Amino acid sequence: MLAKYIRLRFHYGWLIAIITFLALLASAGMRSTPSVLIVPLEKNFGWSNATISFAISINLVLYGLSGPFAAALMQRMGIRRVMIGALILIALACGLTTVMTAPWQLDLLWGVLVGLATGSIASVLAALIANRWFVKNRGLVMGLLTASNATGQLVFLPLLASLAVSWGWRASAWATAIAALILLPLVILLFSDHPRDIGLRPYGADPEEEDPSNATNATGNPFSDAIKGLVLGMRSKDFWLLAGSFFICGASTNGLIGTHLIPASMDHGISEVTAASMLALIGIFDLIGTTVSGWLSDRVDARWLLCWYYGLRGLSLLLLPYALGSTYLLLLVFIVFYGLDWVATVPPTSRLAADIFGKEQVAIVYGWIFAAHQFGAATAAYTAGALRTTEGSYQISFISAGILCLFAAGMVIRIGRTRREQVAIEIPVESASALQ
Repeated sequence: MLAKYIRLRFHYGWLIAIITFLALLASAGMRSTPSVLIVPLEKNFGWSNATISFAISINLVLYGLSGPFAAALMQRMGIRRVMIGALILIALACGLTTVMTAPWQLDLLWGVLVGLATGSIASVLAALIANRWFVKNRGLVMGLLTASNATGQLVFLPLLASLAVSWGWRASAWATAIAALILLPLVILLFSDHPRDIGLRPYGADPEEEDPSNATNATGNPFSDAIKGLVLGMRSKDFWLLAGSFFICGASTNGLIGTHLIPASMDHGISEVTAASMLALIGIFDLIGTTVSGWLSDRVDARWLLCWYYGLRGLSLLLLPYALGSTYLLLLVFIVFYGLDWVATVPPTSRLAADIFGKEQVAIVYGWIFAAHQFGAATAAYTAGALRTTEGSYQISFISAGILCLFAAGMVIRIGRTRREQVAIEIPVESASALQ
């Protein structure tokens, strides 16, 4: 590993953030690939939208469920080793997808294997890197790393759609496998697990304080650590509010729009490449929105940020059925407003989790919160596909998701309310004791 021998003019944590950004970017592109393959697979194999959506829903569930276990494994074995294993598994599974002949093989390869591998280098990785390598600008780094999910779509989706149209869907699968193999040497040679491994402290850390990166060490069984994190979270009302709102977040983003916007657009006469470019345009605006959200989460009450994000997203989703059947101008309005908060909810959610459960537990507890996000995504991915098969349109799915987002806007305001009420009760008692 070259990391310990490299001396930079800037803190090495920024290079770690860049490598993590690229890994998350590639992971997002790989995970989103099935959205451009729904129609080609329907035509090539005669599989229904519901059949293909089932494989995508498996992917989404395991993408989220693997998060807390991956976080515990990273704390036990090291982030670098887990990332290397995940990238190799992605390349292998994507390559094998090109020779599949039955739906169960799609379920196994793109559903199970790619779901587990991409879930190991997802938002949990972003939270772990931001909290381990940064004290100053932690929210900004979390926002940038989260935005890589949108950038992954920006880079991959138009290219993958073009490959699928020009060379067939197998070319898209090979492209994702090659991307994973290209990224592998960067992780092997340059990535470092801890600042202390190369003689540094986290960026912005007080030299007089204990190194906060030491708090992320783990000595127990990774499976046991992950379950303990879940038990810790389930005892808190705030965990359920965060997980519940994030369930709706997943249902209204990668579950519904990320999976079904392209086929829904094609239902309205929009070409596959144009539809993929629309989704990539959403990614451009999300890159802006999520980065700004990370900056704001260092300065503004995260609960109010989430309230605004969910509220605006709900209104934009209620507009979508009319936008698809109307002019491109109305569709552009949807793309701008929806895109600005596609995953802008992640930095304030991660910030709240760290504040409530502490930096020692945040990676695993946030992993379970993110698992709820992906359960919501999987539910929406399959349900929307099934409704499209039976009803012939996505209108019910879009309107239902909009209403759920408005409900989530009300949920997030209650986060931390119990703790604030306890403080309000305790202050007068302490004041009375002081007077005595």
